Formats: sequence, structure tokens, C-alpha cells
Amino acid sequence: MNSQMILSFFASLVTVLVITPFVIKFVIKIGAIDKPNERKVHEKIMPRMGGLAIFIGVIAGYFTGGLYNEKITGITVGAIMILIMGMMDDKYELSAKFKFVGQILVGSIVVASGLTIDILTIPFVGTFDLGLWTYPITVFWIVAITNAINLIDGLDGLSAGISGISIATIAVMAFLADKMLILSLSLILLGSIIGFLFYNFHPAKIFMGDTGSLFLGYSISILSLLGLYKSVTLFSFVVPIIILGVPIFDTTYAIIRRLVNKKPISAPDKSHLHHRLLALGLSHRTTVLVIYAFGMLFSISAIIFSSSTLWGSLFIIFMLLIFTEIVAEMIGLVNDRYKPMMKIYRKVFGRQ
Repeated sequence: MNSQMILSFFASLVTVLVITPFVIKFVIKIGAIDKPNERKVHEKIMPRMGGLAIFIGVIAGYFTGGLYNEKITGITVGAIMILIMGMMDDKYELSAKFKFVGQILVGSIVVASGLTIDILTIPFVGTFDLGLWTYPITVFWIVAITNAINLIDGLDGLSAGISGISIATIAVMAFLADKMLILSLSLILLGSIIGFLFYNFHPAKIFMGDTGSLFLGYSISILSLLGLYKSVTLFSFVVPIIILGVPIFDTTYAIIRRLVNKKPISAPDKSHLHHRLLALGLSHRTTVLVIYAFGMLFSISAIIFSSSTLWGSLFIIFMLLIFTEIVAEMIGLVNDRYKPMMKIYRKVFGRQ
């Protein structure tokens, strides 16, 4: 890590601290506001589109860090497109179908720039050239991670904090692997997020909106792709999934919940991880901090996983799966009757 990287981090952080009050005024002026409804936790009209401040901070860090010399044109174009789409959604509330098509287009632009996963190595099996599958797999990766961050944006500071924890983890792993471009980009993003959290943590003065959650989700997908670039093992593919354990956990159980309860997968509800923790009596701020702790657990697991043996990696995956299932059953993430693991435990140990 050099002084330019540190300067780029602080350039992003200070820029967001300074610019966010102006963004709040601008957002209110154009009417990009979030109104309360039965699915949302906040009880008053709030300005959204705060992701614009995060993006401006990233631009400041980008130029301070000298990244304009790097060949990342496709990534930059994709970032601008995802930002514009998020801003349009915060202002006009775009349909889910339109956003999905837009995300596929953005992913396709990144793939066309050459950032793809071409070769996959599976332990005990062999190495496979993905051929034409490289394109849909890479696009799917970008779209899936972008939406995972977007879906967890439900409480003050939640999406920003979880994104920050994920990006900090990527930064640590990039430093350990001597991948300076990933480290530099991670520090710039982290600086912007920390600056934004000053205004976004409970009680929030502004929401990041889809402008922020889509941009951060896209950024995390790109950072993980840069780490996986071209040739990966099956287990190295798992590392970014573990880093994003909280949003992936929440999204996965949202799908299971809707299937079990016989509702459309796209149907909105108020039973996400943060909703369930609030229903247990936790305060707004405590709920966010508990979910931060989950995120840190996954991040530490990812760092250990990346340097483990094959059997050690399998053990970590197994324990994380058991942990997430137990948490889901304890808080009723699917429904109050969904407790398969607890039922097995009672049968085995004869407890009611």
C-alpha cells in the first residue's frame, strides 16, 4: 500500500462528507423522495438518491489515486450506466423488468471489455474451459450480486454498512495477494461509504436509494471478478459468495419463504432478516449492528477459507450452512412452522 492509495481513500471520504448536504438539497428539489408504506420501516418522507454522493466521492478518489491511467473503460461505462439507472429509479420508480434488462446490458458491456471468467478448476475432477458459457456466467454473476446488495437495503445504514464490510474484506485479501488495482478501488469505495454512513446511519438524514445500492452491488461484483479474472478454482468462486453471506443469505431465504408460502418469487413482503429481528423486539440501531456482526462473521470466514486446506474449506462451508439454517429457523425467516433442523434435533435427542 502506498501514500497515493491512502490519499485516495481520504479524498473519497472527505468529498462525501462535504458533498452530501448539497446532494440532500438537490434530491429534495427534484422530488426524489421515499414515502412510507406498509413494507417500509421509516415513518416520514426521506430524500433518497444518496448514492450520488457515494459516486462523486469515488470519482474524487479515482482521480486522486491516478486510476485514470488504468485500462478500465468498460467497467467505468458500466458504473455510469448503473448509476443513471438507479437515479431514474429513485426519481420515477422503474419497473423490475426494465431494471433487470438494464443490468443485463451493463453486464454485457463489462463482458465485452474482456473481464470474464474463462476457465474453472474443480478439485478431484479437472479443469474446464467454459467456452461460450463464460459470457452468461459472468453476466449472471454481475446481475446476481448487484441485486443481492439492492435487496438488503431496508434499514438506515444497513446496505452501506454491509457493503463496507464486504469491500473492506476484499481490500484485506487484495493486500495479502498483492493485487494493487483491487486494493486501490476497494479503498476508494470504502472511503465513500464511511463518509456516507455519517449521514445514513440511524437516524438517517438521507437514503442511498437504488442509486447507491445498485452502484455498490455492481462495484462489489466487479471487484470480485477482478480477483477471479480468467482462471478460477471452484473454491475461489466461493470466497466472494461467503464475503456477501448476509445479502445472499437474506435473498436465498426470501426465495425459499415465497416458495414455501406459495407466493410469487418477486412478491414483496415484510419478512426479511431485518424485519424479523425488529419483530423480536430489537431496536432499529441494534438490528443493524447485529447484522453487521453477521457480516463480519462471514468476512472472517472468507479470509480463513481462502488459505485453508480442501477439507478445512469444506468444514467452513458446512458450518456456515448449519449456522445460517439455525438462525433462519430461530427468527422465523421462512415462517413460524419452518423448523426442519430443530425437528431433526428433537427426534435425535428426544427433546420437545
